[in-house]
Amino acid sequence: MNTKTKEKAPEKSVVGPIIAIIVGMFMVSLDSSVLNVAIPGIVKYFGSNLSTIQWTITGYALALAAVIPLAGWMTDRFGTKRIFIIVISLFTLGSALCSMATSPSQLILFRVIQGIGGGMVMPIGIATIFRIAPKDKLGSFMGLLGMPILLAPTLGPVVSGYILEYSSWHWIFRINIPIGIIAIIVTYLFLPEFERKEVPSLDIFGMILAPIAFAMLVYGVNEGSKSWTSINTIVGLVVGGIALIIFIYVELSQKEPLIELKVFGSLEFLSGIAVLSIFQITLFSVMILAPLYLQSVKGFTTLHTGFILLPQALSAGIMMPISGKLFDKIGAKPLAITGVSISAVVLFMLSKVSATTSVTYIVLCLVAMGLGSGLVMMPINSHMLQAAPKKLISRVTPLTGAFQQVIFSFAIAGMTGFLTSRITYHMANTKNPLTAAISSYDDTFLLCACIAIVGIVLSIIIKKPKNKEEIDEDTKISSMIG
Repeated sequence: MNTKTKEKAPEKSVVGPIIAIIVGMFMVSLDSSVLNVAIPGIVKYFGSNLSTIQWTITGYALALAAVIPLAGWMTDRFGTKRIFIIVISLFTLGSALCSMATSPSQLILFRVIQGIGGGMVMPIGIATIFRIAPKDKLGSFMGLLGMPILLAPTLGPVVSGYILEYSSWHWIFRINIPIGIIAIIVTYLFLPEFERKEVPSLDIFGMILAPIAFAMLVYGVNEGSKSWTSINTIVGLVVGGIALIIFIYVELSQKEPLIELKVFGSLEFLSGIAVLSIFQITLFSVMILAPLYLQSVKGFTTLHTGFILLPQALSAGIMMPISGKLFDKIGAKPLAITGVSISAVVLFMLSKVSATTSVTYIVLCLVAMGLGSGLVMMPINSHMLQAAPKKLISRVTPLTGAFQQVIFSFAIAGMTGFLTSRITYHMANTKNPLTAAISSYDDTFLLCACIAIVGIVLSIIIKKPKNKEEIDEDTKISSMIG
């Protein structure tokens, strides 16, 4: 099936490529959360300390952020299929090496290799689906693609908890090996060969500045979770900020930039990425705060916590294909307003939790949050792809991917930092650790709810992108008037 592809493929022929992309994206997305609960065990295994082993997560995030901007140029230059196989292979190799690590430094290095491979998987996958999906079915196919993005991170604690319950942490990485091999085989057999584009020489300044900017910003906000005034945080944010400013100037002056920033000139695209960013802050915050609350306040084990979080992933998975079909009919705006509104209500409900709050109450809130995320995530992503010029799709998806990685890190650092500061504040007033913790979680969920309200307001200004026929017609009318 290695045929050259220029136009949208027939619907049935898209099934194989979608399976290949979903398998790859699921594996990478799962790895973004599966290691979190294993950190204490790895610290004990190596006889190391938390600050050192924490770099297995930070290093992975930095590698992801650093390589994402290169995805567009790489696929244009060497071909989507070839690059997708290479990055999946690199991720699988990194997983195998991680499972054989004999020291913390080896594990950190091998996690960076994982991140270098995994960073390009999502932007390449999204751009590929946009190119091969039938135009009138884009939302449906993007809905299917969104399932691993939302399901995998939530399933991570369940998978990790089960593995740690019955085996060693090494199997967290070993399970990626057969999945990666399957993904490589399916990609080779089913992913079509797209016609390669004539690309200019690599934007060297962009290639240097983009990894520095995004990686240092991610590093800065990660360090911010410990202290926003530490030298590491300040250096990360300052260096990343300066590199980002220079990068923006350089890219806007380039005829063929590494990342196409001119797309921000589209109000449709800008409103979409603003809503998505706001919503992701609230969604990622819940993914962080809920398990912390369940374990620190309710006293549940990691595995028990994972099963409580599972309904959120299932509800999101159920809603994804439904929202995709709805997007094809009514567009992103009503879905975004509904989904973000649901998340705001849920967050207000979670701001009332206490030590006696029932598990049923928590599960219902998480299910509703999952439904809201299913309504928002892929419809907004589809909306942004429609708003971008078609010839720039391969350059736009790395931009949104890098942007979302920074948002993810900001949500982790910002909300855990706020939670810690509120615990300090309430401890000074109550002297009761449990009461202080509960009040702090309530405050943090309330902050997230207020952020969600901003997302509702931004959702209202979303406009449906004009299709090519509408643009051509407007051009004709304008020329007639002129």
